[in-house]
Amino acid sequence: MNDFERLLVLNMVEDLGSIRTQSLLSHFGSLGKIFKAKESEFLEVKDIGRKIAPKIIQGIKEIDIDKELKLIKKLVVKVVTFLDEDYPKNLKNIYDPPVVLYVKGEILPQDDVAVAIVGSRLASFYGMQSAERFGFELASRGITVVSGLARGIDSSAHKGALKAKGRTLAILGSGILNIYPEEHNKLAEEISERGAVISEFPMMTIPEKGNFPKRNRVISGLSLGVVVVEASERSGALITSDIAIEQGREVFAVPGKIDSITSKGTNRLIKQGAKLAESSDDILEELNLESGNIKEPEKNLTPRLDKSELLVYNLLSSRPQHIDELSEASSMGVGEIFRILLDLEIKKIARQLPGKNFVRNTNLYK
Repeated sequence: MNDFERLLVLNMVEDLGSIRTQSLLSHFGSLGKIFKAKESEFLEVKDIGRKIAPKIIQGIKEIDIDKELKLIKKLVVKVVTFLDEDYPKNLKNIYDPPVVLYVKGEILPQDDVAVAIVGSRLASFYGMQSAERFGFELASRGITVVSGLARGIDSSAHKGALKAKGRTLAILGSGILNIYPEEHNKLAEEISERGAVISEFPMMTIPEKGNFPKRNRVISGLSLGVVVVEASERSGALITSDIAIEQGREVFAVPGKIDSITSKGTNRLIKQGAKLAESSDDILEELNLESGNIKEPEKNLTPRLDKSELLVYNLLSSRPQHIDELSEASSMGVGEIFRILLDLEIKKIARQLPGKNFVRNTNLYK
């Protein structure tokens, strides 16, 4: 067994974790000596008590590393350990960097310039639009977008980055063999082609609740700053923002409606000193990213509109409005305004929702 395989085994030992693995290395001096040690010797190591020591012995004896290696090869996954030179620089500097990273895709040096976008799974239409817009704006300017592949804000941020043909990293709370949620399998595949799907968990790990706080420290650890788009007062996104502060990362929050449950967390962050983010410029300015390292955003994305189209477009907002409401506000007949709305949809600057409700499409990059 080589050192790479030994690290994989230690990463699979229940409750061992990064800090204790580092303590083992510091105490014994090499992975080979760790694997030859007796239980009594483990008890002499800092942070290794009577509960963990027998688990290490059992793991070394019983973990089927060949099975794990076969799965890694079958899914064409690269594994990077915290002893490797190509381990992500930002992540290596946190208190408890993952022992190993399973990578479907590729982590590049340019991913050191990364910003995380996180938020509620039960996001509003406004929240998902905003996350997608931020993902697009940042990726179009050469910033890698990091998120957690979850429903709502996370997936919207990834989609925005992909639409900009930029880089994005998805961090899992499960093994790469168990993408969660399952309906994001296709999205995960697209991300792996333009970035990477990353997990610190063994290949077959199921998405257990306790895995996600661990996942959150990786999201913020890979990033220079974290943008919270929507979050309730007990959201996992707020856990990520707390971890980000502990790691010395900048925290940004997108303001929301005062009567929205998913705005309570973000608005509280702003009260507590998080930077208010209305556009990617707010983020890039605060992070002191030199203009030479990023691409300029696209200009003039709105197509030219005639007088009637401009009138209707200006009536639209992120709030869904029924066609009758728009007809009354514009003093146009329902048939006439419906024709104009369809034209705006074709130009991709309006979007129809169920029940003949319409919103302005801020995602002009579609």
